[in-house]
Amino acid sequence: MLEGLLRDKIIRSGRYIMTRLVFETKRMKVAELGEESSVPDLFGELTTQNSLVFDLDEDDEIYEGYGKVNSAFPYRQLNGYTRELHEKDVKTAVLENEYLKAVFLTEYGGRLWELWDKKTGKNLLYTNDVLRFSNLAIRNAWFSGGVEWNLGIIGHNPLTTEPLYVAKTQTDEGDPVLRMYEYERIRGVIWQMDFWLEEDCPYLNCRMRIVNDSDQVIPMYWWSNMAVPEYEGGRLVVPAKEAFTAVGTNGFKVEIPFVNGIDVTDYKKIPTSIDYFFHIPKEEPKYIANIAPDGYGLLQFSTPRLQGRKLFSWGNIDASDRWQEFLTEDAGRYVEIQAGLGKTQYGCIPMAPHTAWEWMERYGAVNLGAGACEQSHEWRYEKVTEELKANQEIEKLKKRLEETKGLAKKQAKLVQAGSGYGTFAPKTKRTGHLEFVNQSETLKKWKHFFETGILHMPNPEDEPDEFWNGEKFLAYLEEKTARKDAPNAANWYAHYQLGISYLIAGRNEDARDEFARSVDLTSNAWAYHGLACLYLKSDPEKAKQFIMEGMALQRERLSYQKEGFKILEKCGAYKEIDEEYKKQTAENQKNGRIQYYYVAALAKLERNEEAYHLLNDGDGIDVSDIREGDSDIQSIWESLHEKVYGEKGHLPHYYNFKVN
Repeated sequence: MLEGLLRDKIIRSGRYIMTRLVFETKRMKVAELGEESSVPDLFGELTTQNSLVFDLDEDDEIYEGYGKVNSAFPYRQLNGYTRELHEKDVKTAVLENEYLKAVFLTEYGGRLWELWDKKTGKNLLYTNDVLRFSNLAIRNAWFSGGVEWNLGIIGHNPLTTEPLYVAKTQTDEGDPVLRMYEYERIRGVIWQMDFWLEEDCPYLNCRMRIVNDSDQVIPMYWWSNMAVPEYEGGRLVVPAKEAFTAVGTNGFKVEIPFVNGIDVTDYKKIPTSIDYFFHIPKEEPKYIANIAPDGYGLLQFSTPRLQGRKLFSWGNIDASDRWQEFLTEDAGRYVEIQAGLGKTQYGCIPMAPHTAWEWMERYGAVNLGAGACEQSHEWRYEKVTEELKANQEIEKLKKRLEETKGLAKKQAKLVQAGSGYGTFAPKTKRTGHLEFVNQSETLKKWKHFFETGILHMPNPEDEPDEFWNGEKFLAYLEEKTARKDAPNAANWYAHYQLGISYLIAGRNEDARDEFARSVDLTSNAWAYHGLACLYLKSDPEKAKQFIMEGMALQRERLSYQKEGFKILEKCGAYKEIDEEYKKQTAENQKNGRIQYYYVAALAKLERNEEAYHLLNDGDGIDVSDIREGDSDIQSIWESLHEKVYGEKGHLPHYYNFKVN
């Protein structure tokens, strides 16, 4: 029946086949994601693309630096996870026909986790054997494997570990459609993904839609990030002869496939971690493929709006192996191939007001035959290009995109709810077909504020419940709080929230006054944290004092203590870190991030043997959220070893995260 999750149908040839969409669970080893940080993200995580300097041609137009942001605010950091694994039933959505079986993780950013070619019995993607989080995303927590959908700002999606809205509908032909969507808070856009399989089509259809319903031009970003096996002797196939890349802080363009004597399409030969953004000529079809030595592998192609393609390799040195081990258990190594709106990830591209951007992607198998990997780069991409053109695959996909415009605005039956933030976005003709629900008690309190102007006042010992961004919110909160006769004039929480909004807007003096007013009304660790962040660059001594006041009020809360140590280190307050470490609970002292700050402080205080002993005790310090590109722990170990033993030492493998 059409209303069911399973639909049998007779196709034109008279063959009996099955096209289905089912919602199941999958037993997996999963690490605990933990709670998000108790404080707002005012620092952000290291994003290497934000610090690049470019030497490019005048017609390259890659919008370098456009749309970069300093943090994930109003999202908070997801840095409370551990590396310990537990068996767990994970919700999945499964699309299947006679050619393919596609498995999606609906509670983890809608990740396309598996794509099985039923003709060969092979998974076309790299699927991790665990869900283990590491610090590689905008909000810290990220996991490897499958196809990740990234939008909004440069980096891995702020919703990559979050449940999305999930709904089901069908095409005009009756094929079941899996729909996933959400409201993205930084850019203020609604994004929607429709997935389905068709009769006599060996590809997964992915119809993407981003809606800017504001009256402003906004920077936009999208990259579909495919994890694929790192085949020994495998090859990347892409229709390009040039690529954008970066070494250190310098961005430039290179000819491919050979860069410094290395064929970069033979990714196993790439020595260190690097990105290559392939410059596909405008007239060429937009695709990328990863093939094994037998010529078989994954092909992804799209309509022209998705113009960029990328290869990311961890490299092939000891640190590369360490990162690959860190992200998995037994699944082995992988590389990433990606497809994006821009030519590179060095900047966003401008999206006009009151606009919907739509495109389609298809994923399926490709087979170039035995010996393809021994052929030239040009031979491989010319062969794929010829086949796509001969079968008119790109033209067919363009036509399918137009034919399904009605599908994109079709009502769907809700299966799983996402966040309630979309209920605060205006409903328009571009997004009115999507159902948003608010099941959050805290968001209901904020809804009351937006309706009445009266903000709730929580217990100052409890962490702040929500943060908001945007000029309209700031103006409204200011009106309801700043004046002496305003309804929230005596509300410590409202003044704290106003201080945060001023700080984000760069109005530092106003922020200082509001944080001070908040503390005067009720002593609270949250305003002290705001003051510490405010003074961090201009007066580290004040910043140190304010954060220590806050730490004393939130001694039991691990996320606050970690943030406190981070600020103390930025202040160069190493003696104070030593003192604060001794005040920590026994449980907090076991945390790898806090241990790291303590060891770093001991090294600065020249307590070298003590610091070295802590670094090398047992299996060493396990810093679960070590950041990609952060080699500080390596530098500390090397420096301490030389000071303790008078000679350079061999860095232990488990501390070797420096991949370039």
